[in-house]
Amino acid sequence: MKFKKIGVLFVCLGNICRSPAAEGAFKHLVTEKDLKEFFHIDSCGTAGYHIGEMPHELTQKVAKERGIILTHRARQFTREDFEKFDYILAMDQSNYNHLLSMAKKEEHKQKVHKFRKFDHTVSGQPDVPDPYYGGIAGFEHVQDIVMRCSVGLLDYLMEKHSYLNIPKTEEIEATEYDI
Repeated sequence: MKFKKIGVLFVCLGNICRSPAAEGAFKHLVTEKDLKEFFHIDSCGTAGYHIGEMPHELTQKVAKERGIILTHRARQFTREDFEKFDYILAMDQSNYNHLLSMAKKEEHKQKVHKFRKFDHTVSGQPDVPDPYYGGIAGFEHVQDIVMRCSVGLLDYLMEKHSYLNIPKTEEIEATEYDI
């Protein structure tokens, strides 16, 4: 069976706090579920403030305490990302609006979602709060949120993409993205 990898992109403002935490949490989850080969996962920011930087030290610390090692380097979202990714997950309303304003095609707009849409503990789609100016408690809170949302997102994707549920005994061939 052949399939195209599912492209998942997490987006916040600077790509050093929320989106790398979400990227790490989702990668960790799909690895635990032995589904890594089905996904292309990345994160970025709508602004170019931190291009090339590692995630914020508290983002890394909190993730590491949960067994997640973050190796991502910050990058800025580009219009080409609309072609490369199937699901573009904004951490808050401001970034969601920014992404929609960059989308020139309706099919690109359909790819953009707020990440908390997949948080089963809240109603509506609130923001993932930005912990940048706070202490460690804010980073821990964000990590809790992105881990819950990752579970909800994976459940959604497993329902939507039936090949994720195929037993590993079948031969599966992935089509890679051109990144």
